[in-house]
Amino acid sequence: MHRATPTPPAMNHPPIRSYVLRQGRFSPAQQRAYDALMPRFGLPYRGGPLDWAEVFGRRAPVVVEIGSGMGDTTAEIAAANPGTDYVAIEVHTPGVGSLLKWIEERALTNVRVIQHDAVEVLRNMVPPASLAGIHIFFPDPWPKKRHHKRRILQPDFAALLAGRLAPGGYLHFATDWQDYADQALAVLAATKGLANCGDGFVPRPSTRPETRFERRGLNLGHAVSDLLFIHERTP
Repeated sequence: MHRATPTPPAMNHPPIRSYVLRQGRFSPAQQRAYDALMPRFGLPYRGGPLDWAEVFGRRAPVVVEIGSGMGDTTAEIAAANPGTDYVAIEVHTPGVGSLLKWIEERALTNVRVIQHDAVEVLRNMVPPASLAGIHIFFPDPWPKKRHHKRRILQPDFAALLAGRLAPGGYLHFATDWQDYADQALAVLAATKGLANCGDGFVPRPSTRPETRFERRGLNLGHAVSDLLFIHERTP
């Protein structure tokens, strides 16, 4: 009689992340802003969709920024557009603290922060067809070919983003890595429901301030590429 071979347990492989948590410098000012302001402006991760009117206390267009970095660009855009609400998604604590400091200094009331993985936030917290816009400015380019699978803008994620945009909503992507720009153009052009606003790339819209990462890329001789896609209205 042969002893039955036990079935091996299913392997739960962790998802591929588009980021690596790095131990950046957390200044005393950022720490103070984080401790004092995160309870007011931070949105804890949860598994169900948010009600934007409840979050902001009003009904207004909502724009999500994926990877807000140190928050200076986010704050500048929000200050210039007080009639629009902004949700910044950032995983790095120093960046979150810096954005909260900007929120306080500019007395912004139209910004909220989520410190969590953007894929999970978009999938679980953002209601379908609820966004007026999505910003992805200078995401980690993962320049080595073997790491390209870590780039955040992949076909599945692009489809998820398209599903979160309201009809007429826009997706604005910018990078200073040409091969990432070419990949993003191909991915977005193949995403159902999205239409390119230009003939390929577009000039930098005046609504996007020059970012710190952009200046660094320009100093290295990199060309900056902007993509602007619109969610097509259904007849």
